[in-house]
Amino acid sequence: MTAQPDVATADADRRGTPPFRYTAALASDIEARWQDRWEAEQTFSTPNPEGPLSDGETLDPAEKYYLMDMFPYPSGAGLHVGHPLGFIGTDVLGRFMRMTGRTVLHTMGFDAFGLPAEQYAVQTGTHPRATTEANIERYRAQIRRLGLAHDKRRSVSTTDIEFYRWTQWIFLQIHGSWFDTEIGRARPIAELEAEFAAGTRSLPDGRAWSELTRPEQDRTLDGYRLAYLDDAPVNWCPALGTVLSNEEVTADGRSERGNFPVFRRQLRQWMMRITAYADRLADDLDGVDWPDSVKSMQRNWIGRSQGASVRFRESVSGQDIEVFTTRPDTLFGATYLVLAPEHPLVDAIVPSAWPSPGGEAALDGRWTGGADSPTAAIAGYRSVVASRSDLERQEARDKTGVFTGAWAVNPVNGEELPVFVADYVLMGYGTGAIMAVPGQDQRDWDFASVFGLPIRRTVQPPEDFDGEAYVGAGAAINSANSEISLNGLGVDEAKAAIIGWLAGRGDGEAVVQYKLRDWLFSRQRYWGEPFPVAYAADGESDGGPSIPRALPESDLPVLLPDVDEYAPKTFAPDDRDSAPESPLARATEWTSFSEDLASDPERAWARYVRETNTMPQWAGSCWYHLRYLDPTNTERFVDPDVERFWLGPRPEVFGPDDPGGVDLYVGGVEHAVLHLLYARFWQKVLFDLGYVSASEPFRRLFNQGYIQAWAYTDSRGVYVPAEEVVEEPGGGFTWNGEPVSREYGKMGKSLRNVVTPDEMCATYGADTFRLYEMSTGPMEASRPWSTRDVVGSQRFLQRVWRLMVDENNGSLRVADAGEPSQETLRLLHRTIDGVRADFPAMHYNTAAAKLIELANHLTKTYPEGGLHRSVAEPLVLMLSPLCPHLAEELWSMLGHPQSLAYAPFPVADEALLVEESVEYPIQVNGKVRSRITVPASASEDEVRAAALAEEKVVELLEGAEPRKVIVVPGRLVNIVK
Repeated sequence: MTAQPDVATADADRRGTPPFRYTAALASDIEARWQDRWEAEQTFSTPNPEGPLSDGETLDPAEKYYLMDMFPYPSGAGLHVGHPLGFIGTDVLGRFMRMTGRTVLHTMGFDAFGLPAEQYAVQTGTHPRATTEANIERYRAQIRRLGLAHDKRRSVSTTDIEFYRWTQWIFLQIHGSWFDTEIGRARPIAELEAEFAAGTRSLPDGRAWSELTRPEQDRTLDGYRLAYLDDAPVNWCPALGTVLSNEEVTADGRSERGNFPVFRRQLRQWMMRITAYADRLADDLDGVDWPDSVKSMQRNWIGRSQGASVRFRESVSGQDIEVFTTRPDTLFGATYLVLAPEHPLVDAIVPSAWPSPGGEAALDGRWTGGADSPTAAIAGYRSVVASRSDLERQEARDKTGVFTGAWAVNPVNGEELPVFVADYVLMGYGTGAIMAVPGQDQRDWDFASVFGLPIRRTVQPPEDFDGEAYVGAGAAINSANSEISLNGLGVDEAKAAIIGWLAGRGDGEAVVQYKLRDWLFSRQRYWGEPFPVAYAADGESDGGPSIPRALPESDLPVLLPDVDEYAPKTFAPDDRDSAPESPLARATEWTSFSEDLASDPERAWARYVRETNTMPQWAGSCWYHLRYLDPTNTERFVDPDVERFWLGPRPEVFGPDDPGGVDLYVGGVEHAVLHLLYARFWQKVLFDLGYVSASEPFRRLFNQGYIQAWAYTDSRGVYVPAEEVVEEPGGGFTWNGEPVSREYGKMGKSLRNVVTPDEMCATYGADTFRLYEMSTGPMEASRPWSTRDVVGSQRFLQRVWRLMVDENNGSLRVADAGEPSQETLRLLHRTIDGVRADFPAMHYNTAAAKLIELANHLTKTYPEGGLHRSVAEPLVLMLSPLCPHLAEELWSMLGHPQSLAYAPFPVADEALLVEESVEYPIQVNGKVRSRITVPASASEDEVRAAALAEEKVVELLEGAEPRKVIVVPGRLVNIVK
């Protein structure tokens, strides 16, 4: 295969260059032809273990390599040059692995449900599927143009009906399971029901299972399920008509899209009981090869902490206020309690009128907020707090709150403590209630200072401490009653002592607590997976809340209906009491149906209504790594043998505790917590139920850096198109003649500094673009984008091309006769040795540097052509992972009819790696003044003598003996005059 003369000649006519120069036009022609050939020959299609490779040869599990990129979302804007950084990086690695004998599985799919397509549908009336599929096709075209070696047969989209059929099926398995704390794993809910019925497991209220009505039995089981309905605090945005995730709410409590008010309120939502797996999710991080920073982020999100549960008895109602604290040793320093405004006990303990402390003394006005009654004060405060995000509440410096009118007794000293509500306490952590110890907590100190509350230290600060709250370790002080004294004890000793004392009195016990909350799994949107559940149309026989009934597997997939209006019902921006109404709720012909459900045995062929919320976008991305393995299987979400082959544990390679999983998962650190945590949770449930052999989804994780670029803002602070900005000769930058400010940031639409890969491929060719992205820095580091520097990569590829192809007639310039020089052979094999080490380590920038050094040497050595085949072929093979199209073309021109995709990667000759001579820089008084070359076998004395005899050194020493000569073997000579 050779360059096409018509393309080359046209390019020559246009630019006045030689007709067969490696230009963008010639590169584009080469690239398109090889992409067509790869596709026609299915070069990168990877068989599953039951399929033979050739002549009966089967796959060897020791040689498989499952390589994955994080799911992209197919937005209408397409890719910019920052997106393919990781994609190209995994492609380079996959190509290298194939050439070293590994069977590589590498494909690309799309996380395609979500809000952007739905919003476009709301605005235009276009069905989200039409928009999504058009966007996917654009992405696929862009990815194809980059020459990524994907197995296209395995590509999936979360919106594919056959894909979300299995997403719904997995939901049913999670809904049909419970977590058995005694054995620490999930089990089918039917086994729990059988234990209740047999009496081998007791009900929480002590009744016999047979005494419960069927609805009571169902509700009991629902209280254990891993997927369940519950009232949960959510971010409700009336103007958008939907619940928002925390990530969709700004720090000032408004919607990221539209800047509308967002309110915290309780709504009945689907939840995933991920908290049941908190310990395993934290502990099992030890078994995966992930960056320490990501492990830390996950552990911090899980937030496991040991402490104590302490019960404070409310004075009037007699109800216990349960508090979790990691510092029970400071209990004597508690001077007030704080409940989250959403705490369910608030309404139960609020009295009808303000109490008067100290007889006739007036209540502090700072405590009441000027309200006439506790009820009015609480209602007013809740109204204010409802518009604040959790982040805003936690980070607010100004402490606000209101007295509930209730008092609670401290069990260690009998003191009555006022009970407040304040926004700095969240229901999402602990019990939603804290004992405030202002002497040992700065937030409590600040609150106490605002409200005039007592401050008492219970830990002795150092003598030089001059701050406010002391949060460090020290001896306990002011901590004694008639039964126990903590005074003088260290923190750990004091904790153990007070927990034992509380437990003995029934006022508390040691507990482990987590920041992790159960996963909110409902969205009031159209474009998402329908839930495979329904509710009795006529309600429950006992009049209680509707019980969700699982649909049979034969009903799957539950398809989205066509609707006339894609937007959820919206309300006035400040209508916080409004309730969500999903677009699906209006599809009445779809929502209402009749069926005989096995999950509802009391009814026969009854009327039901479907769940009208949809699953969140996370659902499909929790398990797509499994569907890649077996995307056309209509009987199972993945064949067990196929899953075991690609994902199963390999203790013989990775040790006895290997959890299995994808061999390498590459993506941005922005997914370090939620996506990875949710995927791990689904994997562990499927593992417990016996559907998969790997207990972790991703054995190894790698976070690539970002592409950064200059962005520009006008006098209003508004970003302007970077490509329209002009650099002025006298300095500074302008846009439309007006001065603009310049800043550096991650490339993206919001900063209006996007450069597309299409532009780069058209101007330079895909291989040049690939090489530039891989050579600008380490894969894990963010790096600057500079379009003007791309030409450097193009010039290198032009040098490689000229080494082997005559630019004037397109003929091959490679020689078969003669032998390369020893210098050339040694450099070639040093390059092979280095590049073989760099590619698997993803050190692509240093691999490129080595190849550039080799090409520069060859260009100087063979200016008139005649590069020997024994050098040309290894160079082409080494270049191929980075620049596959050019390499394939040169390989073909060198006489090889088969693709080099599976050609053996060169191996260095160890004999040629041994240096015959070594160059020593010579420092005189710390500055390099000269260099010498000596045999590699030279002794230190011989190196010293050669250095002192060097002409420049003799001149500098002026006949005097140096005070010191230091020889660092193989590195340098240091002479001190």
